[in-house]
Amino acid sequence: MTTLPHKIAVERSLSQADFDAFAVLSGDDNPIHVDEDFAARTRFGRTVSHGVLLYSILHGLVKQLAPGGRQLSQQVMFQAPTFADEPVRFEAEVVARENNRVTIALQSTRINDGQVTCIGETVVALPETSQ
Repeated sequence: MTTLPHKIAVERSLSQADFDAFAVLSGDDNPIHVDEDFAARTRFGRTVSHGVLLYSILHGLVKQLAPGGRQLSQQVMFQAPTFADEPVRFEAEVVARENNRVTIALQSTRINDGQVTCIGETVVALPETSQ
């Protein structure tokens, strides 16, 4: 049985260039993500990250907690905006383990004000060598 880490976190600041590149790759070019003039006139006042971009970073942490694992399910809610050039803490924590499955809690939080921007959970099937 391989011992897996219990919790992992990383701090990152996403830039407008990151939002723009993700828009090109994903095809999601909603102006709230890529048009600073448009976004300035919204309730957010500036561009916000794609939710799936946040989840992609969180999923990278999941892969570190459960290397070789296969994601069986995910649930995420985007509770508040994540803005360009503001530091964010991304966290993933194993909260349950049953046989060859782990449940991992996910969260992203704006560091400047402590606002949680994404919260969720994923269930991952571990490879045979990790049981």
